Amino acid sequence: MIPRIAFTPGEPAGIGPELAVKLACSGRTPDIAGAQIIAIADPELLRQEAARQGKALQLLPFNPAQPAEITPDGSLHLLPVALPEPARPGQLNPANGPYVLETLRLAANGCMDRTFDAIVTGPVHKGVINDAGIPFSGHTEYFAEQAGVEKVVMMLAADDLRVALATTHLPLKDVSSAITGESLQQVLTILHRSLRQQFRIEHPRIGVCGLNPHAGEGGHLGREEIDVIEPALDTLRALGLNLIGPLPADTLFTPPQLARCDAVLAMYHDQGLPVLKFKGFGRAINITLGLPFIRTSVDHGTALNIAGQGIADTGSLIAALSQAIELAQLRHI
Repeated sequence: MIPRIAFTPGEPAGIGPELAVKLACSGRTPDIAGAQIIAIADPELLRQEAARQGKALQLLPFNPAQPAEITPDGSLHLLPVALPEPARPGQLNPANGPYVLETLRLAANGCMDRTFDAIVTGPVHKGVINDAGIPFSGHTEYFAEQAGVEKVVMMLAADDLRVALATTHLPLKDVSSAITGESLQQVLTILHRSLRQQFRIEHPRIGVCGLNPHAGEGGHLGREEIDVIEPALDTLRALGLNLIGPLPADTLFTPPQLARCDAVLAMYHDQGLPVLKFKGFGRAINITLGLPFIRTSVDHGTALNIAGQGIADTGSLIAALSQAIELAQLRHI
């Protein structure tokens, strides 16, 4: 099958348009060459960026009624969305906030009606969307709301390392109270199910970090492991989940321990992501688990400071596309 991948370049003043043009015109690696890539974007924005790079970009009309076809080198299939105002690299404009949300809406709707097999998202700027008067906390929450899903899980991946998060964007002082037995069971159940159903790992092994240094050291450095984490893991083990831990993070994130795991659950954002980014900087991606469709994303921001300079790196975008294509193909096996 030829997967149809919806690609939203994200914030029009950031590096998303540059990445889109480079993706089309810089030659495709074999792992992403066999898909139809549909950019949901303003055509003039992409043409202007192609001219800035001196590239001959061809924008092909996307017809959902036609069978999927491989997008050739030098081109992107296009589902057009008009910008309210022209975008200038590096200059945020709240007037274009609704444009970004419309590209995401079309991508989500297209996945839910099976027009698309997956979504790959470029970076958005949450602040400028909120400045436009639109409450927006991020891609993950937006897609969950569009899909009517109460709980989703953020998982980052680089090469063979997968790290899911028990909590996401919280101040460190709020992390402990946010970790409950119920929330841990929800996150681990979604992670286990996704590893089986999406990644086709029949008996996934999940390593679980403790919250405190030394995983609490028997309660001397905190009781969250004893009072919350271990009981939640025991409940899930009784249901057949293969869970390792809770272990100190500085023990779990060592090669011998990681070799035992198909994924790791970190308790908070900066417990897990530094290791992952050290391992795969420039190749790390974000995968949303628990949605009724496949969504991957670059693991970097809008990079307004280098927008329009032609120096943005496509590594994370290519990795996100490759993962989306692989997951879409596995779904059809």
